[in-house]
Amino acid sequence: MHQALPPELRDAVDDFAEHLSRVRNRSAHTVRAYVTDLVSLLDHAVRMGCVDLTGLDLSVLRSWLARQRTTGAARTSLARRAASARAFSAWAHRAGLLPADVGAALASPRAHRELPTVLRADQAAALVEAPSRESPSSSRPPSDHRAGTHSALPDPADTDAAAGPTFGASQEAQAVPLRDRVLLELLYATGVRVSEACGLDVGDVDHGRRVIRVFGKGGRERSVPYGVPAQRALDDWLRRGRPVMVGARSGDALLLGARGGRLNPTTARQIVGAYAEAAGLPRTSPHDLRHSAATHLLEGGADLRAVQELLGHSSLASTQIYTHVSVERLRAAYRQAHPRA
Repeated sequence: MHQALPPELRDAVDDFAEHLSRVRNRSAHTVRAYVTDLVSLLDHAVRMGCVDLTGLDLSVLRSWLARQRTTGAARTSLARRAASARAFSAWAHRAGLLPADVGAALASPRAHRELPTVLRADQAAALVEAPSRESPSSSRPPSDHRAGTHSALPDPADTDAAAGPTFGASQEAQAVPLRDRVLLELLYATGVRVSEACGLDVGDVDHGRRVIRVFGKGGRERSVPYGVPAQRALDDWLRRGRPVMVGARSGDALLLGARGGRLNPTTARQIVGAYAEAAGLPRTSPHDLRHSAATHLLEGGADLRAVQELLGHSSLASTQIYTHVSVERLRAAYRQAHPRA
């Protein structure tokens, strides 16, 4: 669809993508999502008879969203696509490509926010401790995706067969559960996103202060503390696990995949899901561990703004969704303190 656009529109898409990447410092995933939405919008505009950007007006934007709605797009998708259209319109107006910011008046449906999936504290503990219950002599732990009994899915981060592991099967069987344990401990102990966990380097860990340096959305840096169990898992991994799995492709990556490259977020999601299934827990993702960490912090009395800082939310509204699960704590305080409770 991008190549089929008229040259002027195609150039506008490319310039907007460069603006998002270089000026706004958006991640590659965000840029790809914006560009996909924009190409869809401009393709729709061309079908409505627009030959250049001057034909792009509010009616075209509304028609595009209406068409998306009739094809079954969810409210959250419509809200994101409307945001993409507004962002492009504002940029194009500032760049002199549009005579007016036609997207400023574009309304979007309020996205319905699902309540997050949250594990109980005992369930979260069972999940992070699951790798420790794996026998090192077992044929394959749940996270081995090369030839394991649980899954034969490949590690997307490690596609170069020529750069395969140089360690033996028995060493690997001992190292992989250590990697899985530190992954699960960090996800739950810090509440970081799975991409942030996989992006950690060895130098990002401050063992003395027990904090990790994380680069979140927009390249924003923050320091997140972790507890003693995560420290033990890190020590075991760095002393007995990572030296076994390290290879020419490892670089400074903290968490490694099966062939020595940086652990891929897709593989990390598979690891979490596999251990949750093995522990008899509901279907669980790394983001569910993030939800659980935030909820348990609030239930333990943490300040909402402190949790916001830990999670790296730019807006407090994103953090407030976790307060719904802390009602029981409020009820307990009411029963304890109110004379007519």
